[in-house]
Amino acid sequence: MTEFLRERYEEVDLTPGQGKITATVSIGLGLLALMGSFCFLYPEIFTTPEFRGFYDAQVLRMALFIGIGIGFICGFFSVFRHQEKRYGIIGMVLACMAALIGSGRLDVPPVDGRSLYAGLDYFILTLLVLALVFIPLERAFPKDPQQKTLRGGWITDMKYFLFSHVGLQLISFFTVIPIQVYLHDRVDVGFQQAIASQPLWLQFIEILIVIDLGSYWIHRAFHEVPWLWKFHAVHHSTTQMDWLASSRLHVVEIIANRFVGYLPIFILGFAPSAVYAYLVFVSFHAIFIHANVRFRFPGIRWLIATPEFHHWHHSSEDEAVDKNYAAFLPIYDKLFGTLIMPRHLAAEYGTRASTQVPEGVVKQFLFPFRRG
Repeated sequence: MTEFLRERYEEVDLTPGQGKITATVSIGLGLLALMGSFCFLYPEIFTTPEFRGFYDAQVLRMALFIGIGIGFICGFFSVFRHQEKRYGIIGMVLACMAALIGSGRLDVPPVDGRSLYAGLDYFILTLLVLALVFIPLERAFPKDPQQKTLRGGWITDMKYFLFSHVGLQLISFFTVIPIQVYLHDRVDVGFQQAIASQPLWLQFIEILIVIDLGSYWIHRAFHEVPWLWKFHAVHHSTTQMDWLASSRLHVVEIIANRFVGYLPIFILGFAPSAVYAYLVFVSFHAIFIHANVRFRFPGIRWLIATPEFHHWHHSSEDEAVDKNYAAFLPIYDKLFGTLIMPRHLAAEYGTRASTQVPEGVVKQFLFPFRRG
């Protein structure tokens, strides 16, 4: 199935006027609407407990049917303009399926407690917002104008994106819960209260400084310790950079990074509002620095990690290997001798010949455990 999708939906040139864009929009919105309908019907299974209190059923119902309508109309137009009419038909069928499912019970029933769940709502909302922001941005200001929106490898990266959002509970089980259990009765409550009483803007800066220092060294370890490199090589296996490439992370690396990030937060006791602000900001920033954009940010690029800075980290060129480890603050690379920022932009990406990472999520998951 994956090979079938790769052959037909990767390296696709979305030239305006051929019906390909409307077909892509139709299929994309049809799939999201179908998932959204299941979130309405089974909120206890498919929605994130922390988000449920913020949802307005009427607004979400309207958004769902608007998405269904746009998806169906785009599919209809694509049938008449695209040479391969089946793509538009697929989008229309998906929209109809979402409408049929969504025409049932759409008032979200109350959900008590925290049951086992999959954060499908989180996936839908973030994918929709990020696609609306970054796809037009990359088309308007591309670093590589020849790179296609539906580039090679995007299906694999979408699977990683899906897991990292739907698998919130699994990731929390291996990171947040162990930290909370270990630190119970081991922290100084008075010290934590003093930290949490600081101005939120100051806490935000402190979180950035502290977590980025830990992230620098864990990132460096994943590069320089051979058995850890096999896990991180999965992230570097993409040969084309865009906003979706940030999602390609082995689950072991995700857990390690989350653990390193959450540990100082729980030890120091930062206020929840400062932590949430940090998580939203750093999540958006991590996606931005992978984007296919040509922004250079003179001056600022020495203070804050930019796409130019992080693209050099992903470069397979000799001068860039094992450089630019910082997630946000390049000062750490300057202090520890791993900074690189040439006048020209990085041009080649991916792992070097000595590390051949296979295609596909399952093969990439098993790759670090293989001998040799």
